[in-house]
Amino acid sequence: MSETFFVTTALPYANGPFHIGHIMEYIQADIWVRFERLQGRRVHFVGADDAHGAPIMLKAEAEHVSPEALVARIAAGRGRYLEGFHIGFDHWHSTHSSENTALSQDIYRRLKAAGLIYSKPIEQFFDPVKGMFLADRYIKGECPKCHAKDQYGDACEVCGSVYAPTELIEPYSALTGAQPVLRTSEHFFFRLSDPLCVEFLQEWLAVAGHVQPQVANKAREWLSGKAEQALGDWDISRDAPYFGIPIPDAPGKFFYVWLDAPIGYLAALKSYFDSGKARANGETRSFEAFLGAPDTRQVHFIGKDIIYFHTLFWPAMLHFAGAPYRAPDNVHVHGFITVSGEKMSKSRGTGISPLRYLELGMNPEWLRYYIAAKLNAAVEDLDFNPADFIARINSDLIGKYVNIASRAASFITRHFAGVLEYPSGTEELTLRARELLEQVRSSYAAREFGRAMREIMAFADRLNQEFDARQPWVLAKDPARREALQDSCARALYGFKTLTCLLAPVLPAVAERAARELFGLDRALTFADALAPPRRVNPYQHLMTRVDPKQLDALLEPQEKTVSETSAPPAPTPPAAIATDAPATISIDQFKQIDLRVARIAAAEQVAGADKLLRLTLDLGTETRTVFAGIKSAYDPAALVGRLTVMVANLAPRKMKFGVSEGMVLAASGPAGGPFLLTPDVGAAPGMRIS
Repeated sequence: MSETFFVTTALPYANGPFHIGHIMEYIQADIWVRFERLQGRRVHFVGADDAHGAPIMLKAEAEHVSPEALVARIAAGRGRYLEGFHIGFDHWHSTHSSENTALSQDIYRRLKAAGLIYSKPIEQFFDPVKGMFLADRYIKGECPKCHAKDQYGDACEVCGSVYAPTELIEPYSALTGAQPVLRTSEHFFFRLSDPLCVEFLQEWLAVAGHVQPQVANKAREWLSGKAEQALGDWDISRDAPYFGIPIPDAPGKFFYVWLDAPIGYLAALKSYFDSGKARANGETRSFEAFLGAPDTRQVHFIGKDIIYFHTLFWPAMLHFAGAPYRAPDNVHVHGFITVSGEKMSKSRGTGISPLRYLELGMNPEWLRYYIAAKLNAAVEDLDFNPADFIARINSDLIGKYVNIASRAASFITRHFAGVLEYPSGTEELTLRARELLEQVRSSYAAREFGRAMREIMAFADRLNQEFDARQPWVLAKDPARREALQDSCARALYGFKTLTCLLAPVLPAVAERAARELFGLDRALTFADALAPPRRVNPYQHLMTRVDPKQLDALLEPQEKTVSETSAPPAPTPPAAIATDAPATISIDQFKQIDLRVARIAAAEQVAGADKLLRLTLDLGTETRTVFAGIKSAYDPAALVGRLTVMVANLAPRKMKFGVSEGMVLAASGPAGGPFLLTPDVGAAPGMRIS
């Protein structure tokens, strides 16, 4: 029976733009999807934003917008990343959707009917000012072990101790600074520790291919209780206020985001089917029929930080919910991406901005190839090394691969009007092309992309060596050796076409250009084309340029910081019992010296070469000002146009690397996130003074 694939990646949280870790995962999945399609298999590749939870609710509140408006703004910026890096999702959706609500509530009801849902009262810290229960990340206090101040409610960053929030000394809310109180609330739990669940998970993990061996071993540690994070029943509910999906039979209760987020995979698939895109992709079955069909393979690509959810909760939920739901067939786990051996850190300037990469004009297929060349099927971190990046791209893609076509095609078009003939025959060429095809196909299928790239480049080396050994530049000078010239160049171009077919999952744009511009085809290449000798070529056009080291320098250059960026974010106000050093007071006359004005954002644009800055054109009613603001991480420029904000209008102009900043916009930040632009109330107009 022919298999059909349903492929997803981990859902990005909808409170910020994509980072390089997202792009790495999407490239990995996209390469595998393209590989399967090049072999003629049907693949449905869907994604979605993870749009629920307290952090999104709180960020939206701080920005004075609805959570729906916040996630819509973030979603509006996704396309430039996905298109920019040639990541071909068939459909992109959101967990804040009618499909996800219906599916989440359906699975909950099924699990409850199976006796796997129960409720019990739990005691939890409550912020009396905010009027909400606090997750551990929103509680701070003194570490009960080393007595370090301002530590979070689950672990101490100073001594590494792990504890319950109730063990903190003088705890306070990270949101308001209020002293939290203990309150009891009824919570719902999934019986993950039930012997039936444990037995099923042990069996599921034992099936080869469901997860990598090292992932299965870690999951078994949790199941056996030997791991630090031992298996327990799963708290699947949260109390209002909460931005999420309501629990159908419990007013004021919502599903915890980690219950509905993975169900978002299915919701995205259902939306894809309902939109008609699945039928356009050759799928004639309904969503339910497809999901439950034995020939459907459900494949997920995720990072190693979310193994616990995807190898325990997710398979058990799907299995015990019953048909058409069923546990995933494959969960492929990858490591993190580092830069020169260091973890990503904005403060140390070791991060890579995917958007800046594109804005600098860097070829997205350079990054696709580099990631492919370093990926394997193991759960290993991938390191981005600038010197290695330049060497691999310039040596492999330019010096080996593209070099073949640029040299051989010029002889064929100049001396043979683009016609390819093979005086020595093609049997031996086809035989070695077939051998390479099988090697590379096996490597792609096993997600050993690095091995596939090594096999491909070894073949490219061989082609270049053979070409150099035949010395066509010498043959071209001798009319009597015309046949030898034709043969040597045709052999090289046959090999180049084979390489292009095999690199197509990694370099889709280059492969398509080569097919149309060089080989004159009216369609994209497939793996079957790797064995078909080309018969004509058109004049060669440049397919790819070398990496300029200056581009890497600009990509990794620490960001230019404005005054507002260099200021430390304000700490939350602690409870009254904790003494603090208040800022010195100022007089009303001193305050009046600050000219605060309402301004309308007339234009907002990216700043080439700046990590955090946006260039804002501010309308003050009678004049416009240019201000550079460090808010790039939080705002899509297009979504800012027309918005009112507050600016310091009498700040002395500041000459920066990117131009002159003629003021400052006001923004807030803190443990709940940021920066958050200040917004005047309805009725305010540009130019109004704030006093």
